[in-house]
Amino acid sequence: MAYFVTGGTGFIGKRLVQKLLQRPGSIVYFLILERERGLTAPLLERWGVDASRAIAVIGDISLPALGIDDATIANMRGKIAHMFHLAAVYDLNASAEAQQIANVEGTRNAIAFAAAVEAGCFHITSSIASAGLYEGVFREDMFDEAEHLEHPYFRTKHESEGIVRHECARPWRIYRPGIVVGDSRTGEMDKIDGPYYFFKLIQKLRRILPPWFPAIGIEGGRLNLVPVDFVVAAIDHIAHLPGRDGQCFHLTDPEPKRVGDVLDIFARAAHAPPLALRINPHLFDFIPASVRHTLAALTVMKRIRGQLMRDLGLPPDIWTFVNYPTRFDCREAQRALAGSGIAVPRLEEYAEKLWDYWERHLDPELFIDRSLAGAVRNKVVLITGASSGIGKAVALKVSEAGGKVVAVAREDEQLAALREEFAGRPGIASIHACDLAELDQVDALVQRILGEYGSVDILINNAGKSIRRAIENSFDRFHDFQRCMQLNYFGTLRLTLGLLPAMVARRRGHVINISSIGVLTNAPRFSAYVASKAAMEAFTGCAASEFADHGIAFTTINMPLVRTRMIAPTKFYQQVPMLEPEQAADLVAQAIVFRPERIATRLGIFGAIVHAVAPKLSHLIMNIAFRTFPESASSTAAAGALQAPAAPSADQLALMQVMRGIHL
Repeated sequence: MAYFVTGGTGFIGKRLVQKLLQRPGSIVYFLILERERGLTAPLLERWGVDASRAIAVIGDISLPALGIDDATIANMRGKIAHMFHLAAVYDLNASAEAQQIANVEGTRNAIAFAAAVEAGCFHITSSIASAGLYEGVFREDMFDEAEHLEHPYFRTKHESEGIVRHECARPWRIYRPGIVVGDSRTGEMDKIDGPYYFFKLIQKLRRILPPWFPAIGIEGGRLNLVPVDFVVAAIDHIAHLPGRDGQCFHLTDPEPKRVGDVLDIFARAAHAPPLALRINPHLFDFIPASVRHTLAALTVMKRIRGQLMRDLGLPPDIWTFVNYPTRFDCREAQRALAGSGIAVPRLEEYAEKLWDYWERHLDPELFIDRSLAGAVRNKVVLITGASSGIGKAVALKVSEAGGKVVAVAREDEQLAALREEFAGRPGIASIHACDLAELDQVDALVQRILGEYGSVDILINNAGKSIRRAIENSFDRFHDFQRCMQLNYFGTLRLTLGLLPAMVARRRGHVINISSIGVLTNAPRFSAYVASKAAMEAFTGCAASEFADHGIAFTTINMPLVRTRMIAPTKFYQQVPMLEPEQAADLVAQAIVFRPERIATRLGIFGAIVHAVAPKLSHLIMNIAFRTFPESASSTAAAGALQAPAAPSADQLALMQVMRGIHL
């Protein structure tokens, strides 16, 4: 028996072809685009046959008679017992024009081809979408009753069915599958669709909440899911039954689950928190439709909604299915499948396989280049304070990854050593002298950089000045606060403001500010340093809001103590556990790759939470640390206080371990 299949290279089609080839003596002709010739050999290997049984036919559903020449049609005439038309656009996000061409015109061309080859029966795989958003139960013998077909996908699937019903001169059968998911035995799936859109959200919940923590979900309408292996087996079986021409069959789950139940099943399969508390979207129906539509039309609401959907990884039309109003009667399909053993398995039985396959093969994160090289290759990366410590470590790391490093340092001696060490490194584009505390020098640097490169892709504001001195020893040292603010805030701000216009013009850029864990923990003895860093953090927060629609990202790194020249004057720090510059550079690399708003250690975040929830307790803890640890030698000499002990006490050692990385 000979078959002809359009869409034979697709997700359902290639499985149906394999099923048909399992029938003794069967031959399958399958339509394939010219550009898909390379798929033929892998498909034959998958099907376990040679080209004498699975015959590729070059064509295109968008062309009359599928673009197949007259000689080939004449050769097939009278040989095709069954023609299966599966080729279509199954994408809610596809353009209306693409769906019209593939779903409507493609069906009309397929029918013309079936007539030309005198096919025995024309089978079309339609969709439950052909019912539109019908309120209530949609039976298999219903068609004209479809409602709310405004969406191009609903409309074109409905129109394509109508063409078969009214224009096909050959015997026909129609199959309306539910939302097709992966294979219930292997989990195999070829794209993100239907419930898969929510998998990333479930994965995020799993990362931030323990599995026993009850999460909030939604109730929603009923989501009719069917695995692809059921759909293929049902089509193959029903197609070969006698006396079924002119009928439509719903290949759906007779007991569909609500959206909330579906998501909860997948959450449990992912070992994520159960979605125990359900919110019914219809709770908001008390708001008049006119008010809802007016609010939705506001630009601010559109942008907020769009950003929220992007953050959650959900398509704009997903809420259409969250409140899906239609249920599907499938008695004719069940009657046809009676005694065959073909039935829709319970979602609970195969959800784990679907999740596992998605996480191993379809998770969008798998296809993101998360390497530093992928983020900086051939990009201009300006690093201040690049002559030593964190800046130098970052410069080396970025240059090795293929970035064009623009290194900025202050002192001539350091610059000479930097040029010597960086000599011959292909990733070091240029080295510039600039004291960021001198605003005229900053302006000159900006002009040189823009003149040479046009713009900077990534700006890493690393240069900084730190002073460790208690306020009680600083009453007459206002200049300490001025010096910190001049470099850490005003100099950094001047450089950032100078480079931002070029980023805005190109609508891309990334500003990374090296701040301090002290801003989160309100570290004593560092009031001048922390205040200057806090000022830059405040500016960064405002800038992130203003440039959110310009493609420019801002990241703050609340860096813990790092073993650099900055802390060398404080001899006590030789005893304190801290990061090495290379470890700090890893945090900067993380910021470059992922572009988060903030990177902070767990201890820093905990300190911020304690301060927000119980500020007096936070101040008490930091006061204990303040009184436990001594001033630096330079500060105590000026204040006439006692010198630091040669070795840390037991109390100091204990606090150093508990408050690891905090400026003390």
